[in-house]
Order: sequence, then C-alpha cells, then structure tokens
Amino acid sequence: MTAFVEILTIGNELLAGDVLDTNSHWLCRQLAGRGARVSRMATLPDDMATIGSALLAALSRRPALIVTCGGLGPTADDLTVAAQAKALGRALAENPTAYVMVRDFYAALFRRGEVTTPDMTSARAKMAVLPADAEPLPNSVGAAPGVLMIEGETLIAALPGVPAEMKAIFEESLWPRVTARFSGQAYAERVIQTNCWDESIMAPAVDAVAARHPRVYVKSRAQVYGGGLADFVTLSARADTPSEARALLDDTEADLRMALRTVNVEILSAEGRS
Repeated sequence: MTAFVEILTIGNELLAGDVLDTNSHWLCRQLAGRGARVSRMATLPDDMATIGSALLAALSRRPALIVTCGGLGPTADDLTVAAQAKALGRALAENPTAYVMVRDFYAALFRRGEVTTPDMTSARAKMAVLPADAEPLPNSVGAAPGVLMIEGETLIAALPGVPAEMKAIFEESLWPRVTARFSGQAYAERVIQTNCWDESIMAPAVDAVAARHPRVYVKSRAQVYGGGLADFVTLSARADTPSEARALLDDTEADLRMALRTVNVEILSAEGRS
C-alpha cells in the first residue's frame, strides 16, 4: 500500500510572490523516488489559526507523514511550532536537546567570527522551544532544529524554510527516522521526448496507451526545448520492486512507440530515474 504525504509550506513571502517555493518541488521529487506519494500540498500565511486548522485538516485524512516548511526561525512571525502545539493541545517548553543544538551552532559561528556574541539571546532560545514529546532533528546547516512529532498514526515533521537547511535535515535527520514507513514500494519514472510540437496530434494515441496500462501514469506535456516547443510524455509507476516498476515502464514505452507511429510522431529520447 502506498504511503501518502501532505506538504504545508508556510510564509507570507511565498503568498506575496517574493520567494519562489522550490521546497515543495524538491520534496515531491525526493518522496516520489523513495516510494511515497504526495497527495496534497498547500501554502499558508504566517497565521496561527490558519496553520493550526490546516494541520488538523491534514491529520483528519490520516497520511503517513505531514511535512511543513518554514516558520521555525527566531523572529515573532515564525509561528509554525507554536501553531502546531496549540492545534494539538501540547504545551510548549524549552527542549534541552534542542537548546544544546542551537547553542553549539552560535558558539561555532562566534569562533569563526561570524557573530558578535555566542550568548543564547531570547530570539535564539526561541528556536529551542518545542511542543511536548517532540524530537528535535539536527540541522547541520543552520540554527533551527527540525521538529518531529507523532500524532496518532501520523508523523509530523516541521522543517525550516531555507532550502539548504530543509534539504540537510530531510536527508540527514528526517528520512532515516521515517524510511520504514515508505519501504513497501519502488518508484520509476521515464521522460520521453518526441518530435511533435502539437500535443493535440498525439493526444488520442497517448490516451489509448494510458487506458491499456492502468498501473502506469501516462502524461503528455509541452515544454520549451532548444529553439522551440516540443511535446514530452512522462511515464511513472509504483510497484513492489524497482525491477517490476521498470518492467511496467518498458511495456508501456514499447506500446507508446507503436501508437505514436500511427500519428506520425517519433520518440527522440527516453530518460528515466528509479
């Protein structure tokens, strides 16, 4: 059974268009490649009530994992942890392990001459205040630890919004703790470039192939390629093993090649990942 994930990105700057949300794209690629399926994404403002209600709504759908990005920093508008604690009815308190993580990070910065004091100011200490029963996740790149909680059957991971920090915590701290929940399926994907520039020409052939291969997601799309437009077809599949997933794609690609020939479309290249 596929384990589902929901992603909540948080920040007024995202909704204002000041910052491009690359975190969701990166997380989707990482999770898909590791056997998970992202079922829903949402972008939220820095607002306690909105964050809390979105978290509770996600929990009602019982995903295996909820990932939030953003709002873990030292400023007053970094509200994610407090909003989650309030929504879940958990007390907030200084976490000793998180405190050491934050303290040691600023001590290292001070030794390198990058900050003027190693002292744990109230703003720095704020990043060590976590909900009850939360586990701080080490952050090898920045100050704010990630936060991992269990609520019922769902894991909740709060990650920083800074992409480098989010990626470091996901790969080094979060994934080793949650990988067992996503070990049941393998994922494979193949992107096929065609010589067609009008998606409507090959649409009937693509639709017919999709109908014949219900275990494979078949999607055509147009992209700018070289000096103009080109149509691509993406094939993706989940299965019990990587070899089974690749076999599903092989069969579908072979069928697609024959179907596209009937509408005078050729496949120029096929590149995949699994």
